[in-house]
Amino acid sequence: MKKKLHEPLLVVEDSNEDYRMLQRLMRRMSVQNPIHRCTNGDEVLEFLYQQTNDYGQGEDLLNSKVAPRPSVILLDLNLPGIDGRDILDRLKQDKSFKQIPIVVFTTSSNPKDIELCYQKGANGYLVKPMDAQELKKTIQAFVDYWLEANTSPVLD
Repeated sequence: MKKKLHEPLLVVEDSNEDYRMLQRLMRRMSVQNPIHRCTNGDEVLEFLYQQTNDYGQGEDLLNSKVAPRPSVILLDLNLPGIDGRDILDRLKQDKSFKQIPIVVFTTSSNPKDIELCYQKGANGYLVKPMDAQELKKTIQAFVDYWLEANTSPVLD
């Protein structure tokens, strides 16, 4: 990681096992970006829309009172409560958040889900592979592009 170490990543993942695996892989890839986690749609909205929060799930949120604006959101589709499809739709319709890249990261390879997500404004769609080596390749591709190579607009 060269230039965008300080830019936060928001991971929306309800599975503790999937989140731990993602964290482990990113650590091995020397990702130093702050990683924040929400486990359901309601938390995402609360995290993004409120100026203060009491979350203790993201490591650097323990001492923070201001919800950091993520540079990219890694979004699972199948969430309890408000699901990822609705979150995607809401954020891409809100002028405050529509420029934040949202990459769907889900087990669904259903063409209807893929089409729907792109219609709603997803910036990418990654299917979670079950194979550990394939998962590592997928996460590496995400890190290489979204955290290192991609240039996002300057967000307010």
